[in-house]
Amino acid sequence: MEKTFDASAAEPQIAAAWEAADAFRAGANARPGAEPFCILLPPPNVTGSLHMGHAFNHTLMDILTRWHRMRGFDVLWQPGLDHAGIATQMVVERELAKAGNIGRRDMGREAFVAKVWEWKERSGGTILEQCRRLGDSFDLDRNRFTMDPGFHDAVLKTFVEFYDRGLIFRGKRLVNWDPHFETAISDLEVEQVETRGNLWRLRYPLEGGASYEHPVAWDDEGRPTAFETRDYLVVATTRPETMLGDTGVAVHPEDPRYRHLVGRTVRLPLVGRSIPIVADEYADPEKGTGAVKITPAHDFNDWEVGKRCGLAAINIMDTRACIALKDNRDFHEGIAPADELADFHGLDRYEARDLIVTLAEEQGWLDGIDAETHMVPHGDRSKVAIEPFLTDQWYVDAAKLAGPALDAVRDGRTRILPERDERTYFHWLENIEPWCISRQLWWGHQIPVWYGPDCWYGQDPDQETIFPGFFTETWRFAALTESKAIEKARQKYRDETGQEWDFRGFNSRREAESYLADRKPNDPLPLFRDPDVLDTWFSSGIWPIGTMGWPEATPEMARYYPSSVLVTGFDIIFFWVARMMMMQLELTGEVPFREVYIHALVRDEKGKKMSKSLGNVLDPIELIDEYGADAVRFTLTAMAAMGRDLKLSRDRIAGYRNFGTKLWNAARFAEMNGCRPDPDFDPRAVTRTANKWIVGETGRLRETLDAALSAYRFNDAAAALYAHVWGKVCDWYVELAKPLFQDEAAAPETRATMAWVLDQCLILMHPVMPFITEALWGQMAERAGLLVHADWPDYGADLVDAAADAEMGWVIGLIEEIRSVRAEMHVPAGAKIPLIELELAPAQAAALETNRALVARLARIERFETADAAPKGAVTIAREGGSFCLPLADVIDLEAERARLAKALEKLRKEANGLRGKLANAAFLANAPEAVVDENRARLEAAEEEIAILSAAEARLAGL
Repeated sequence: MEKTFDASAAEPQIAAAWEAADAFRAGANARPGAEPFCILLPPPNVTGSLHMGHAFNHTLMDILTRWHRMRGFDVLWQPGLDHAGIATQMVVERELAKAGNIGRRDMGREAFVAKVWEWKERSGGTILEQCRRLGDSFDLDRNRFTMDPGFHDAVLKTFVEFYDRGLIFRGKRLVNWDPHFETAISDLEVEQVETRGNLWRLRYPLEGGASYEHPVAWDDEGRPTAFETRDYLVVATTRPETMLGDTGVAVHPEDPRYRHLVGRTVRLPLVGRSIPIVADEYADPEKGTGAVKITPAHDFNDWEVGKRCGLAAINIMDTRACIALKDNRDFHEGIAPADELADFHGLDRYEARDLIVTLAEEQGWLDGIDAETHMVPHGDRSKVAIEPFLTDQWYVDAAKLAGPALDAVRDGRTRILPERDERTYFHWLENIEPWCISRQLWWGHQIPVWYGPDCWYGQDPDQETIFPGFFTETWRFAALTESKAIEKARQKYRDETGQEWDFRGFNSRREAESYLADRKPNDPLPLFRDPDVLDTWFSSGIWPIGTMGWPEATPEMARYYPSSVLVTGFDIIFFWVARMMMMQLELTGEVPFREVYIHALVRDEKGKKMSKSLGNVLDPIELIDEYGADAVRFTLTAMAAMGRDLKLSRDRIAGYRNFGTKLWNAARFAEMNGCRPDPDFDPRAVTRTANKWIVGETGRLRETLDAALSAYRFNDAAAALYAHVWGKVCDWYVELAKPLFQDEAAAPETRATMAWVLDQCLILMHPVMPFITEALWGQMAERAGLLVHADWPDYGADLVDAAADAEMGWVIGLIEEIRSVRAEMHVPAGAKIPLIELELAPAQAAALETNRALVARLARIERFETADAAPKGAVTIAREGGSFCLPLADVIDLEAERARLAKALEKLRKEANGLRGKLANAAFLANAPEAVVDENRARLEAAEEEIAILSAAEARLAGL
């Protein structure tokens, strides 16, 4: 064997060997009649690179995949990539700009999409190679892309079927609008950015000569004591530019300052629009002035107030977030504009803000300005402040789909773990809103809807009796292809007009309208396709069936659908998990997966979210380069406590790299002592106590692992592996085996047992640490096949020998107790001391006699003595069946040790008291960052543990 495991050199070779053996193909290593196990890779963006969230998510999936494959299941881990509409379009536009090419709009849609496909073939999918570095064992021959022809057709079919079933509609609603990309975006694509800004207070004059008494002073009990007469209301806003679209002012119905004004009107400055004062509980009397300007077309909360109070929604911006007043009929209705209003058209929203504030100050309706730091939503790609924007979009009527998805979890057809995330799932579906599925992009699944011109009857008998007019929403046709849309159009126009019509397709509305303007009688009518594309969450929403070949009745659909488990993050429970449930149930009548395991986030070692701006991002590929994939994987697994965020540090990863080194060294020790796997070895036939003990411990480990992985307790599985491999095998069994190797009678059995135990370690560790275990599997002996396809064992507690277990447990416990006393009392590491037996039952005496040499060597015992009572200066050790003592008076300076312990305890208690006081302070808990609070709790816990240890040592000394 090689002296050390060189991960950087070995991992690529091992990955190549797996691929050459086609080790990950669907069904590989499946036993006859095997039960299927299918798991779907949440498709990463084609533009993406592997980050720690991916690494964590993929590690858990790969553990489950390898575990089931080794158990003989018919396994499919389905990989793929998402086309990532907005991200990919951004990347390609940047590349074009860098290369000095013309822009997207100058290039045209068809040419631009061709450029995106060129980029995808050249650079897309980098992340899949990075997944290979991590050890992902998915079936790459089945890799799918959400824009593949078959998948694309499935997406369009879903849209058409939903449309025909009345589940998709087009409507004007408020959306998150990215002015840079000029598209609607989802909530998940919005990030909140803390921004220093202002709160501007504006005066809106009351109409009809109205005025009221506004309180300006109060007594100690909050009763007003002084008033001033006002003929205006003061509203406060962080976005003065939106005032141009105000259609109301809301006050709380119980606010004594304003409730008598409800039903009156104010005049909107500059615009001259008369807007009502309405009562709505959204207005908070304790916040701002208590009077809230309502702009339904540019604020989500205002949109809801507007619906409740019957206020108009007036859009005052264009798609670039510039003020758009010219030819804006909704805006101009019923206004008496000031001359200055003409200056606003075409201004950027922030230029308009500055002009409004300037005019308000000059004209006397600026009441004041307060500095304020608040959260402003930004597009996560564009980094531009998003604008709530009223626009026509396509929506899924999700409320019609929610019921079956709720029922499927409630009746147990799909189980969500942990349970708290099940509650999140229920809450979202029970309060679901229509889902906006259209995006104003070019890269993606273009919406399969075609529009035709409206028609009306004519009077001239020499002309067509039906005249085609402007395009309207009435004449639209959802179809998989243009030819099918034309078939639908022919039928509808025939039914509506009684005439036969031919049709011709166009790429854009502009082309269709141009053709229509010059069209001659009896020429074909134009149809044009909706230019928008579908939200990527819509296409990934059919990932479970689209990857299996739906709508065709494929063998994969019959074999692997529904999938077994979905492993994903809590942040996309509603964006993806719930939507897959809704869509698959509607399309197939079956749930998409039997179980959903929701994992938490990977944070930095202080509990902060990883962020480039904070400089605390850990790159998994860099970590793999430095520590090896196995160390990264084991660290993530060991920290994967259900429902708890990971706090990741390089030190933890380095520590688990040492775990791999420990295993490697144990294998080299076995090789040097002639341990070779024996195909005829029967673990139940061993006779030596130490060998019986380690065989039993191995049986227990297998049961523990299966129970932990079945329950998705990945951290428990890692803890069990670590305790067994490092503690029981490498620390204890290696030492127990050394004297047995010197015994001619015991050596052959011990060599065979050692080889078997290490083989079982490799098998049981493989799902978590696949590279080093595969390397050792190949180096320790000639094998018939790769470890990745080794059979998972089915032994368990039946391998435990109760007598051997009791004996070795007692001996190991004695050694650990002696070591603990030595450490507590600061006994020099090299000092050998006597062990005095005070009393001992026959069974334990026999155990000690058998293992006397082991105890002497591992506990550094100079000699064994017996006595009726402990001598002065001796520390007593109680063990089952008897007691011992260690005479330390001549080994350590008792007074100096007492002083050292007293000083250390004083310091620790002072630190602990300070931490308790801080953690008992409500203000600290309320205001300190969560990571700081957690750090203080961890420090207190560590201090209390150390106090307990030193107090025990002090108590021991007190009796000497």
